[in-house]
Amino acid sequence: MKPERMNAFTDGVIAILITILVLELRPPAGHQLSDILDEKSKLLAYLLSFVFVAIYWVNHHHLMQIVHRIDGRTLWANIHLLFWLSLTPIATAWLGDAGVKSGPVAAYVIVLLGCAVSYTLLTLSLLALYESESHLAQAIGSDRKGKLSLAFYLAALAFAFVVPWVSVALFVAVALIWFVPDRRVERVLVDDR
Repeated sequence: MKPERMNAFTDGVIAILITILVLELRPPAGHQLSDILDEKSKLLAYLLSFVFVAIYWVNHHHLMQIVHRIDGRTLWANIHLLFWLSLTPIATAWLGDAGVKSGPVAAYVIVLLGCAVSYTLLTLSLLALYESESHLAQAIGSDRKGKLSLAFYLAALAFAFVVPWVSVALFVAVALIWFVPDRRVERVLVDDR
């Protein structure tokens, strides 16, 4: 199978998720610009979630640039990723409403961990389709960023019940690691030309 329909569906779902995220925001109650500060935790939670969803979309886009065929396992792995991404608005709303407390931080980390695991499963399902010398295998390599992200999320989950702010620092660190799109894919694409 060709990946075009899967990519189009993924793009559509992610566009809807970003729309849902912004629709959860409400304007401040007052009339002063400073009243926006009353909504700062919701705005920060939105910003963080927007960045995470954008990071997944950008990296998914990059990954799919070197994928020319998929199978049923890949479709289900992609659906698994979309499931976890679809939970982002709920986790964001709770984190934005309650603040940096154990329950909402743990829920947010669980969603992030689910996204990371499902993205890893997506890459593994794609690798199973391609030869070990393929452009895809070269681009993914040992996937240090992916493994480091999973480790940070597991640590963040543990810290959520002890020091929730450490969890926030850990998942912000993961966002910073992935903010620049994965250069491995870009290098393979340049070498292919």
